[in-house]
Amino acid sequence: MDLYSIMPVSDLPRALEWFGVFFGRSADEVIGEEHLWQLGESAWVVVDAREVRAERVGQAMITIGVTGLDDVLARLAAHGIAHEPVETYGNGVRHVDVLDPDGNSLSLAEAPAP
Repeated sequence: MDLYSIMPVSDLPRALEWFGVFFGRSADEVIGEEHLWQLGESAWVVVDAREVRAERVGQAMITIGVTGLDDVLARLAAHGIAHEPVETYGNGVRHVDVLDPDGNSLSLAEAPAP
């Protein structure tokens, strides 16, 4: 099974620059007008500015599991990408929301060390 999370955006050039910084690289694939970043063997984030997605711009929400959350946030901050306050849940998971320029939410979550 594969997972494709669609991030509807209003301005493709601006979004490609932002997502390139967020993921630390350009899109792994471009299929038609969709730009895809592969996050795992079967997991993709798809940036799409087509008119068919216009009503959903800014409404996407995904959570991405990461290690080294502080390093990721420092890299984003160095490129001017802000984030909400980091929360720590009762189970030790650290979680933070990062909003793209359209308001789509890309949350980062880091599990506690074993």
